Formats: sequence, structure tokens, C-alpha cells
Amino acid sequence: MKIIGLDVGEKRIGVARADSKTRIAVPVGFVLVDGSEWRRIARIANLAGTNLFVLGLPRSNEGNETAQSAYVREFARRLKQEIPEAKVCFQDESLTSVLAENRLKSRKRNYERGEIDTEAATIILQDFLERLPLLKQEQGEKGDFLAKTGGNSKNSTKNPATLSKNTGKTGMKKLKKLTILAVSIVVIGVIVAVGALLVREYRAKKRAEEYARQEAEMQAESFRFTIRPGETIFDIKNSLIEAGYSAEEATEALAADYNFSFLKERPAGATLEGFLYGETHEFYKGVSAKEIIETFLEGMEKVIRDNNLEAAYANRGLSLFEGVTLASVVQKEAGETAQPTVAQIFLSRLENNIMLGSDVTVSYALDKVDPERTIYGDNGDALAIDSCYNTRLYRGLPCGPISNPGLSALLAVANPSDTSYLYFLTGDDGLMYYSYTEDEHNQNISEHCQSLCNVSL
Repeated sequence: MKIIGLDVGEKRIGVARADSKTRIAVPVGFVLVDGSEWRRIARIANLAGTNLFVLGLPRSNEGNETAQSAYVREFARRLKQEIPEAKVCFQDESLTSVLAENRLKSRKRNYERGEIDTEAATIILQDFLERLPLLKQEQGEKGDFLAKTGGNSKNSTKNPATLSKNTGKTGMKKLKKLTILAVSIVVIGVIVAVGALLVREYRAKKRAEEYARQEAEMQAESFRFTIRPGETIFDIKNSLIEAGYSAEEATEALAADYNFSFLKERPAGATLEGFLYGETHEFYKGVSAKEIIETFLEGMEKVIRDNNLEAAYANRGLSLFEGVTLASVVQKEAGETAQPTVAQIFLSRLENNIMLGSDVTVSYALDKVDPERTIYGDNGDALAIDSCYNTRLYRGLPCGPISNPGLSALLAVANPSDTSYLYFLTGDDGLMYYSYTEDEHNQNISEHCQSLCNVSL
């Protein structure tokens, strides 16, 4: 019997899995509470081949249910509503997150909040597995054992003086036998205790070995897929192919229609470029390429919602699509600390109807038609490429994102620096140089950008 364990929180849900035969809980990971958790939990259960869930039910130190207990019970109700075939059991728990964090501290120096939730789910599920063989017994045996041992015996009322008359040789023999019996009981008790300790140590060792085996098995069954900020659709397609998907599967996944509201305002023919939020996710082997792409789109949906990006870009006179497009250029042009100022420069240029003049947009235009640079080998020809992405040839924003921006670039466009520069460049020393006029900009090129400003596009 396969079981999924959940540590239910308001921000994250830790997930573990186990097989009742081996009775070893194995961490799976965590899912964010962002509206997509039901789909992800259903996917995990489906991959594990189970519909049985064990939820940690918080209790106070006095053993009473708490407000968080009510939250978990409501979660269980919703879980059975979202996954009709789901069967839910509860496992009482108290301070499990504290225990989980202490365990992580003993194993590693740095860990994320999500790892605590994952470890907590593992503890909850392991406690349930330990209790599993006793569940039937606990439900069937409710006798009062104290009643069986109470009451007075007949000998308890005898007079000590009467007893003393019967002492003698017979009494001494009985006392000797009782002494031998007592010593034997003590010796047997010690042997039993030592034996029990050895058995516990043996079982603990076997469980540790089984845990390690299942963790290795889980790692063999799963893999991590990463999209880094600044990567393009071309990069992601290659990563999918490297992960074992065919070129056809990768192409189909990146061209498919996905039901996200933020994708609906894209112009006709636009790709997913710009909307695959860069982070790392873990997937079970056998997952489709479309499911991988959908997971990264879910990440972008959360970032847009949590940072209210649509309203923030509207305050800058940009639609969400335009804001993401500009953020994609900022991502490719500057490091995190310089991004707010570069965003300010581009926004000022747009406001003053000055060409963005970004070389990274030209490079993207070239990548779409001549990735090996067999046609546009000369920078002069490259800068003149007739493409709606070429911001050295056409005013305004490129016709779409040129990369998948990270959070810092997305926020830089929403909250640019309070400066009024119109030009910037990255010098040969790696530093950023800003200026207000074209003459100052040319001077900066002369003084700081002899090599980098002449690199082939």
C-alpha cells in the first residue's frame, strides 16, 4: 500500500511518500500554496500510484486541537473535493516543524524553509507507519486494565504476629526460594532489556539502510530541471533535449496552448518567451515535457500575482506583456544591482521617443535566423538586420521578450531607480558607466570600452 504524507501549511505543503510494506517514509519535496497545489498533489499521488493521504493534525501541548487543526481539516475536506477518490487519515502531531528543523541542523548547515516542511511531512508519515499495525488493536480494545488489578486479598488482613509463629525452617526455605526467584527475575529482566535494546538497534540500522535505499531509488526515479534567468526559448529547448526528450516533444511543449490569464494578452504569434520563470523544480521520470513547461508557467503566475506586476507596469505606461518584454532586455543588459538604473534609462528613452539601441536585442534577432552567424558575420551587417527585435533599427520596445527575466529584472521595471541618465555601457573592467548626453557616452566608450564594445554580436 503506497501512502502520501502531507504537512499542511498556509504557504507550503511538505510531501513525503512510503510503502506500508517497508514502513519507511521518504521525503518528496514541497508544493506552494498558490492555487495550483491541488493539481500538483494529484500529480504526485498519481505518479506514486495511490489515493491514500496522511495529514498531520496539529495539537497543543495539552493534546487539544488548535486553529491550525481546523485549517488542516478544511484542507482535507477540500482535498477530497478536488480529488474525489482521495482517502484521508490524520496523524496527531505537535512541534513537528521544530523537530524537523533540528534534524536538518544536525545534517546540513544551510537549508530552505521548504526543506523543513518536507522533513516534517516525513516525520508525520513515519509516525503514522509506526502506529499502523496498532490501529486495529487500538480500535478494538478499550478495557479498563486497572479494574483487573484492584481489590484486597484474603492474606492482606492476617495479623503479623500470627505469621511470625509459622516462621522456622519452612519459612527460611520459602524465603530462600523467593530470593532465588527474585534474583532470577532480575537476571531475566536484564537479559530481556538488553535483547530489546539490541533488537531496536538492529531495526534502526535496517530502517536506516532501507531509507537510504528508497532515497536512492527516489533520486533514480526523479530529476531536476532548471531554467536560469536570462535563458531563452532556444536554451530551454536544448535543456529538454538534454533531459531525454525528443526535439519534437520539446518543440510541441514550447508551442502548446496553456490556460493562464497572463498569456492571453500576448499578440498573435507570440511564443512563451519571457514567461517561463527561472528556477529549479524536481520531476518524476516519465513526466511529459508539457507538464514541465506548465510548472514554470505556474511559477511566473505566482510572481506576477505576488508582486502585483500588472498594476506596477501600468503605472509606468506599460502593459504586462510590454513590462515583461522590457524586463527581458534589462535581464540581458545588466547584473542585478545595475538593473534598476538600466530600467530607468530604457523607460526614459521610451518616454522621449529615443531608440533603445540595445545590442542584446540585435543578438536575439540574429539567433532567430542565423544562430551560427554564417550570414551575419560582420557587426555592421548584423546591426542592420531587418527585424522587429532590432531596437537599433526600430523605435520602441522589441516585438516581444528576448529572454526569460528573473525576479530582480521584473521588479527593476516596476520600480526603476530615481535617476535621469539616458546612456549606459559595461566597461572592459566589468563596471557600469552612465551618462546624460551622447558626447559623455562616447567619452565613456573611449575611456572604458575598447574591447567589449567591439565584441561580435
